[in-house]
Amino acid sequence: MEKKQIIANAEEQFAREVTLGVIVQKPPPVWQTLIPGMFIFDFLRRGRAIRQYTNYYMFPRKLALDAAQALAEGQDKAGINSRIEAEIENRLNALNLYSLDLARLQKVVVDFLIDHYLKLLGAAGYSFYDLIRSAYASRDEYEEHLHRLSSAEKEVDRAIIERLGENQTLREKLQTEEQQVDRRRQKILDEIF
Repeated sequence: MEKKQIIANAEEQFAREVTLGVIVQKPPPVWQTLIPGMFIFDFLRRGRAIRQYTNYYMFPRKLALDAAQALAEGQDKAGINSRIEAEIENRLNALNLYSLDLARLQKVVVDFLIDHYLKLLGAAGYSFYDLIRSAYASRDEYEEHLHRLSSAEKEVDRAIIERLGENQTLREKLQTEEQQVDRRRQKILDEIF
């Protein structure tokens, strides 16, 4: 399997695990488990939640991974940046979330991920963990990367809340997802180093 696919598969698996962690943390009300057949609706709800979060999580990662692959192949950086900015704008407009600030912050996340993926694409290894071990010299270096990525993602979440207006349900949902991402990243960090 080529490195790009290894990275994409690992990122999608990460998104699924985060979503399942959120679902376990916020189970359906007990009364729903008493209704015959309700497990079908719960199963469908879980599947929809996994698809939605994976789509949200993978959008900047797919852009960054494609861009990193293109840069590794020697394509023009200006052209790649123009395409990324256009795709971010289209995506945010489709979600009725577009603002200059949110588009800028999303581009920061993508740029940060491009640098990360360029390291991974240039690293030796046959698994995602091997690529990370090879690309980052130490646990501290990789932990610094995760900290900076987390900070950039929190800024995107802040801008989304700002754009949509104060909404306690949305804030709680984003905080729960953020906690699950942090837990999962810590687990991966412990497994790799």
